Amino acid sequence: MNLSLGFSSCPNDTYIFDAMVHGKIDTEGLSFTVHMHDVEELNQMAFRNELDITKLSYHAFAYLTDEYQLLDAGSALGFGVGPLLVVKKDSPALHKYKSEWKVAIPGKFTTANFLLSIAYPEIKNKTELLFSEIEQGVLNGSFDAGLLIHENRFTYEQRGLAKVADLGAFWEKFANAAIPLGGIVVKRNLKDDVKQTINRVLRRSVEYAFANPKASYEYVKKHAQEMDEEVMYKHINLYVNQFSVDLGEEGKRAVKTLFNMAQEKQIIEQVREDIFL
Repeated sequence: MNLSLGFSSCPNDTYIFDAMVHGKIDTEGLSFTVHMHDVEELNQMAFRNELDITKLSYHAFAYLTDEYQLLDAGSALGFGVGPLLVVKKDSPALHKYKSEWKVAIPGKFTTANFLLSIAYPEIKNKTELLFSEIEQGVLNGSFDAGLLIHENRFTYEQRGLAKVADLGAFWEKFANAAIPLGGIVVKRNLKDDVKQTINRVLRRSVEYAFANPKASYEYVKKHAQEMDEEVMYKHINLYVNQFSVDLGEEGKRAVKTLFNMAQEKQIIEQVREDIFL
């Protein structure tokens, strides 16, 4: 059985999916047609119901619980992994009210933007950019501030930017829970045994990556473009952890906390109860 599979070119995704898409593990008869895109494009493809399995921002998933269910394997959750709000060092923006700021964000439906909405509801002037273009947009003065995700967490200081807030740390203190960034979801209309098989295969792929951390090197490096190898592995180590093997009760509690908060603040409407596989 062939299934469409969406994930990003970021090292954490290529690292966990390598064994699964290249037949390094038992896929139990499943094969995959890969669609590799930026996370916000994957979000939009999910809104169009185009993918059988896909990486999805938890913020976007909150709007799509009628169409998709969350796998236990593959999620990016953790502590100290949240998005960073940054400005240019010594920026005049620091002397303005944040309600006056023009902020570059990596997508309307990213969890990063959701956290920004909770932490700084007064920030309304937002522009969506590809995540890799946000640093430069702040540096050239197009924006007062930018919301950084992925490997830009490791490069912003050397490029002349300064941190205003770590929204992951904000969430951890606010909610006393790990921060859910992205998960792997499957279409609800797939047969239950197929969904369970997908979950087993993905878990096997993550476990293979942990047991053979260099086996995916060529695949990860190919799609990491010009990323420094040290940054590449920092990225993987930051976002791939035990939650990626299995959400467990702690991970599920973190996801429910995020969704409950979003409903309380009327950022999203009602979310289905049966969101987990």
